[in-house]
Amino acid sequence: MSAPTLLRLARPRVINPLRSYLVRGYATELKPNLSYTKPTHPDSTASSHTPTQHIITDQSQYLLNTYVRPPILIKQGKGLILTDTLNRNYLDFTAGIAVTALGHSDEGINQIINQQSSKLSHASNIYWNEHAGELAKSLVENTKKFGGLGFTSGGNSSNDEAQAKVFFSNSGTEANEGALKFARAHGKATGGENKTGIVCFTNAFHGRSMGALSVTPNPKYQSPFAPLIPNVKVGKYNETSQKAVNELIDENTCGVILEPIQGEGGVEQGDIEFLKLVAKRAREVGAVLIYDEIQCGLFRSGTMWAHSSFPVEAHPDIITMAKPLSNGFPIGAIMVRSSVAETITPGMHGTTFGGQPLATAIGVHVLSRLSDPSFLSNLKETSEYLGDKMKRLPELFPSLIQEKLRGRGLIRGIGFKDTTKPSELVRLARERGVLLLTAGSDAVRFVPALTVSKEQIDQAMGVIESCLSIIVDGEKA
Repeated sequence: MSAPTLLRLARPRVINPLRSYLVRGYATELKPNLSYTKPTHPDSTASSHTPTQHIITDQSQYLLNTYVRPPILIKQGKGLILTDTLNRNYLDFTAGIAVTALGHSDEGINQIINQQSSKLSHASNIYWNEHAGELAKSLVENTKKFGGLGFTSGGNSSNDEAQAKVFFSNSGTEANEGALKFARAHGKATGGENKTGIVCFTNAFHGRSMGALSVTPNPKYQSPFAPLIPNVKVGKYNETSQKAVNELIDENTCGVILEPIQGEGGVEQGDIEFLKLVAKRAREVGAVLIYDEIQCGLFRSGTMWAHSSFPVEAHPDIITMAKPLSNGFPIGAIMVRSSVAETITPGMHGTTFGGQPLATAIGVHVLSRLSDPSFLSNLKETSEYLGDKMKRLPELFPSLIQEKLRGRGLIRGIGFKDTTKPSELVRLARERGVLLLTAGSDAVRFVPALTVSKEQIDQAMGVIESCLSIIVDGEKA
């Protein structure tokens, strides 16, 4: 026997833990879950269901054609389960686009809706109401407790500000629109009439109103509505060149807006050095730094704000929020540092529905549950469980899935090497009873309710592995 052969026999075999697991002491190759290869919820069945299609056809005559939708009609939901008109149950890993943090038709929320709507649902902002201030206080105090907006965890402030202020809107887009207005007002008040420039970043999504759309640099969204608002510059997300950042954010910049974790843009996380560099430069020139936490905030990332655990020098001056705050009932909010709030005076901004009693009563209830220690302990456990399950995907499907997994907490994403495949995975998963979302041009995102169980994660990931196997087999054919 040759020396090289002896060396090969003597060399211990190294087992990659991601590529195998132990069964009775033996290493077994990692294999995908193939339990869900057969479609159980085919779109074709819904397309041939006459009563459902009659409803869809009738509604199509009256609804403006702005959405491309599959031929299914959802009639009810409970927890993470949505049921269509054929009585087929879907596991919802979209949470209504990261909205229903406590799941669908939550009993506690239903009780609040019944109680408050029987008392008062709307009275206008001409008067005070019971719950708007209560929710604002809860947002500020929980931010002090968990960290964010210049406060370190435990309530210490980096700038000795004792307070922050909240403005309620109806949606995330309106929250961003208001934040941009506040940045402009603050810029002109502190730096003169020419301090009106706004900076945003590549792959951002901040909304579809004219101001929010102007800082959403995607031609697909912007082109039909151009020209948009002036004096907007676009920087490269995660650009860590000091020179590039200094040129981007200048003396005429009044506001900088970004997402610490991009949702629609592909579940990309902001690099800490990038965020610190942007924040430092913004403060050098007196620009307001806005963090859009509409999708990643309110505990979805595992902390109250995606930036809660960041160094305080990377904290913003304004946080915008919306999606989960009232678990699906329309609401948005802008929370600002006191130094910015001082420049906003009566009459500068307003809303008809924002801060109404019903929406804010629900918000108080939602935030109290999301911030509960036992809830957060369970959230941490299930988030780690999902993360561990996701680690299998690049190993199982190296020709299909990018090696780097995206996101944290329960805002997660997988990147594809072929940009035609994310929508294919979404379709295949839907036809096997799991609802997913694309993100950006190359990713699929997982944003289930924060109440998701390990069993539901197992089901979703099993369906995903089965569907990815189908895609790989199709490429080989």
